[in-house]
Amino acid sequence: MAVMKTAYRFRSYPSKEQKARLDRQMFLAKELYNLLLEKSRAYHKETGKTLTEYRMNVWLTQIKKERPEFAELHSQVLQNVSKRVSDAYRHFFRRCKEKKQGKKVKVGFPRFKKFVSSLTYPQLGFKAEKRRVSLSKIGRINFVNHREIEGRVKTCTIKKTKSQEWYITFAVEKEDKPFVSNGKPQAGIDLGLNQYAAISDNRIKQNVKVTKHQRKHLKILHQGVSRKKKGSHNRKKAVVRLARYSEYTANIRQDFLHKLSHELVNSYSLIAYEDLEIANMVKNHKLARSIEESSWGNFTQLLQYKAESAGCVAVAVKPQYTSMTCSRCGNVQEISLSQRTFFCEKCGMKEDRDINASINIFKRATEGHSGSQACGDDVRPSARKAVVEEAGTIRVAS
Repeated sequence: MAVMKTAYRFRSYPSKEQKARLDRQMFLAKELYNLLLEKSRAYHKETGKTLTEYRMNVWLTQIKKERPEFAELHSQVLQNVSKRVSDAYRHFFRRCKEKKQGKKVKVGFPRFKKFVSSLTYPQLGFKAEKRRVSLSKIGRINFVNHREIEGRVKTCTIKKTKSQEWYITFAVEKEDKPFVSNGKPQAGIDLGLNQYAAISDNRIKQNVKVTKHQRKHLKILHQGVSRKKKGSHNRKKAVVRLARYSEYTANIRQDFLHKLSHELVNSYSLIAYEDLEIANMVKNHKLARSIEESSWGNFTQLLQYKAESAGCVAVAVKPQYTSMTCSRCGNVQEISLSQRTFFCEKCGMKEDRDINASINIFKRATEGHSGSQACGDDVRPSARKAVVEEAGTIRVAS
């Protein structure tokens, strides 16, 4: 039986005493992380080998005898801290390998932490109820259960944001149902800055941008932080004010992306989009801020994970020349970024450049795998099947 993993995130409201206990445990988790990292560094320096997660867990029993305060943390939380150190080393060696292969990545040796903002219970130490979660050595914490949790809860994480808000996240395993197409039409979408999404059936979705007022207010809040003395109580309050407003503007964008992705996957059986190299695009300093605020990468991730449950297939295609190619005759010609209408010099077709690009994206995805430029790696595994509709055929390699 195939198993699908998903996560549910809820806003939680610990009491004043529970917040104090959580802050204390997060401080101890930070201390333990730095101790394990220091021991791992010393072990690597002496032997040239990495201290495994198993060895760190064995060492934890000795640490608790030497430092009784670590007994305030549940054993599962302690083991999760050692897993974080082990993961930090594993990712470090992965980046080293990628660097040797010629990839432009920052290696970044694991560093000591100034703070830890979350606690994770991998298996035990928590009990999820309808509106409360019982955490070992913390108590029963209220949370807003705005949707039903489907599946078996495997892990629980409680996190404190920079804006001093608390969230509970449950990682869940549930049975992966076989993919069934919703039978809706198929479409290609072209992502942009002014018009966020142009769809091949001539629909346009406008972008939601950060307003001038919001930018000005963020600038004032940043100035308020920089003018406060470091370490002072007023600076801490200014940091919280800035974090809350930054989170407010980010939530506006996230709400827009969730609603748009939900609408698209429920309106189409196939959605083709460009596999954009965003890291290269932001090198254009004139457009970097607008590109980052558009969150194209986040949007395509939302499409991918929502598509299968809605009976839709999300396919990424190569983006080369989609804006320069005539969707009617296939003629390729130069077109400037300021030119918003595509006029074909060969057949005379006149079309909005983004709509023209979205049609080309759709054609690339529906030409068939043998002759198309579809990126099969971006399709959900259980959706990697032949999907045949009246509008066309797509074959994605397993």
